[in-house]
Amino acid sequence: MKQKDFIFNIFFLLFLNLLIKPFWILGIDRGVQNAVGAESYGLYFAVLNFTIIFNMLLDFGLTNFNNRNIAQNTQLLSKHVSSILSLKVLLGVLYFVIVLFAGIIVGYSNFQLKILIWLALNQFLNALILYLRSNVAALLMFKTDGVLSVLDRLITILICSVLLWSNIADKSFQIMWFVYAQTAAYLIAAAVALSIVLYNAKFIRLTWNFTFFRAILKKSFPFAMLALLMSIYGRIDSVLIERILPSPDAAYQAGIFASAFRLLDALVNVSLLFAVILLPLFSKMLKKKEDLVPIIKSAFTLLFFFAVTSTVLLVAYRVPVITSLYHPEISGEAVRVFVILIFCLIPWSMTYIFGTLLTANGSMRLLNITSAIAIVINIAINFTLIPILEARGAAIASLATQSSIMIMQFIIAFRLLKIPFSTLPYFRCLLYVCLLIASTCFAIQYLHFGLILNLLICGCVALVWAFVTRLIPLGFIREVFPKA
Repeated sequence: MKQKDFIFNIFFLLFLNLLIKPFWILGIDRGVQNAVGAESYGLYFAVLNFTIIFNMLLDFGLTNFNNRNIAQNTQLLSKHVSSILSLKVLLGVLYFVIVLFAGIIVGYSNFQLKILIWLALNQFLNALILYLRSNVAALLMFKTDGVLSVLDRLITILICSVLLWSNIADKSFQIMWFVYAQTAAYLIAAAVALSIVLYNAKFIRLTWNFTFFRAILKKSFPFAMLALLMSIYGRIDSVLIERILPSPDAAYQAGIFASAFRLLDALVNVSLLFAVILLPLFSKMLKKKEDLVPIIKSAFTLLFFFAVTSTVLLVAYRVPVITSLYHPEISGEAVRVFVILIFCLIPWSMTYIFGTLLTANGSMRLLNITSAIAIVINIAINFTLIPILEARGAAIASLATQSSIMIMQFIIAFRLLKIPFSTLPYFRCLLYVCLLIASTCFAIQYLHFGLILNLLICGCVALVWAFVTRLIPLGFIREVFPKA
């Protein structure tokens, strides 16, 4: 894949996700929290992250391993799909047993266990979809993968829109309705993804080859460890808030953290789209010993522009953004958490380049070591600050963790693959940041057109600065729109 193809596919994925994800995050997910209240949503959010921590058992590194392996050896698709789907079923059973047992051990109530069971089912379906999509992406079918990446959200939006804003129900919205709607959406999306993969794999039946299972699990184990470690340091913050703080303040503070985390999570999912394309692309290029520098530079400049611009604008307009999203009783505290948490977007986004590059290179031991270090940093800071600063303490822990992992992965990737540190346009980045901050400060002082219009104007000015500083070369436009 040429650089122009990479840029075109990135923009296509961004276009699809920007059509769907903002309404999901700001309309449905936020609407559910406002409908059920901070405490009820905070309980759901904490249990959700609890199930995500155990996702390694569902996937066992198969998705990333499969993405890299099929991208380099497409002839193995049919053989691997028939066996790995069987293995996924066995892993799903193991996951259910362990998650339910863990929920009982930590002292979840009957209602929390009910949510846990349904969310565990949702995690299984989501993991199945991600595995199926890894095959689609490995075949470089990025447009199809783009549609699959938003399908479950689109279906959930349709279901929840009816439940939230119509008179079809005779009582107020319940948090379990949200869970059930996601289950239905995952089932439909999984069925569509499965049909696409089976068509391309010429798949006939499941095979229960336990010798193959052992071999594939042995190869995917480093990927599984990485997934587990990443889920711990990326998702444990809200779980620790709910477990460390006394009730009922624990659920409320978890709800505050969820409110602040929502926009970050939406933006991180946009950055994740880069990894979807970069992993199979890096894998093929490394196997063929092609020059990585042009793709690394393109990915870095686009992600840097997106992450820094989003962070600066949201910090500048943090109060009107948060107060427009949530009820007054939680918005004040959510702003104080948000202004810390949103800075995680920059290092988190960068790890989707450097971490993906190391994954494609097979440097799993180094990735696992850096992730283990990140967990130690995260837990140490959380246990120190949550009792004092509550949700803000967890936000500080998250920022410190993501920054540490970015620095470690950046240094390791460049040194290991012998990529010159001069590859990245540091001076252009610095100049862009200065111009962006200056123009945003001016906008805050003199523009009073309303939140949405102000953000749009600032975003357009930011894009102009990106072209002026050549952070984003004008040639990118020709590569995305070749007939322009």
